[in-house]
Amino acid sequence: MAKHTPARLAQDYFWITLGSVIYSICFDWFYVPNQIGFGGLTALGMILNHISPAVPIGVVVLVLNIPIFILGWKFLGGHTLVSSLFAMVATSVLVDLVAAVHTFQPMDPMLAAVFGGVSLGASLGMIFSKGATTGGTDLIARLLKLPLAWLPMGKLLLVVDLSMLLAVSIAFRSMESAMYGIIALYISTIVMDGVLYGLDRSKVAYIVTSNPRPMAAEIDKQLDRGVTFLHGEGSFTGQDKLVLMCAFKQRQIVPLKALVHEMDPEAFIVVCDAHEVLGQGFRRYQKNEL
Repeated sequence: MAKHTPARLAQDYFWITLGSVIYSICFDWFYVPNQIGFGGLTALGMILNHISPAVPIGVVVLVLNIPIFILGWKFLGGHTLVSSLFAMVATSVLVDLVAAVHTFQPMDPMLAAVFGGVSLGASLGMIFSKGATTGGTDLIARLLKLPLAWLPMGKLLLVVDLSMLLAVSIAFRSMESAMYGIIALYISTIVMDGVLYGLDRSKVAYIVTSNPRPMAAEIDKQLDRGVTFLHGEGSFTGQDKLVLMCAFKQRQIVPLKALVHEMDPEAFIVVCDAHEVLGQGFRRYQKNEL
């Protein structure tokens, strides 16, 4: 597991802070003035604020998060809860601070749903990628991730937050509020999963060539990528063949294809997407990672 050195912690909290700022601005800009349904505890804050404007949304979120954080401390450990507490307080305070400093005007609801979903998903991706959450249903989804490790965080949040959208639509007496909220929520989950998992996208190539060992040596030399030999048999010729399997970063696909073509113009190559690549030259396994 990665050590939390001072430099690493400073970097993590920089991205958590940046994500919190983006989250707060986009919430006050796109969601509140356009009464777009929002999931999680923030939805309850929106409802209470709609009923009584004197009740700040951020304060409601802070109060409701207390019992959830007590539950999360037992299962997620100190570091995750401290960083999540920081992110939750930052977003809650900034939401009220931004609202007090500037009042955003309503816009086309569809534009607000699309751009709100994109910016919110990006900000949550930044926060989650550093092991934190913004509390509320984000923290609930993080807890659900423990027994349901195979589910992406975005999909877990989608399931958890949909129930709150109905409550918002009832409070605003507008089914359109929930419908726009579903659009924004779906977009945000796609963007968030892209931030969390898309940046880790790699490729794997299967190469059939008449010069397997020299080609493997050149791939190792020029691209610094190891190659595994798979034993195969040509169905037409019946001859035994060594098939090269090589995992590599997406940016290396062009030089790899150029190298293969240069060494053997008749080579057969298949390139596939590869996700969650663990090992030397890629990511290392970390317990309870997203």
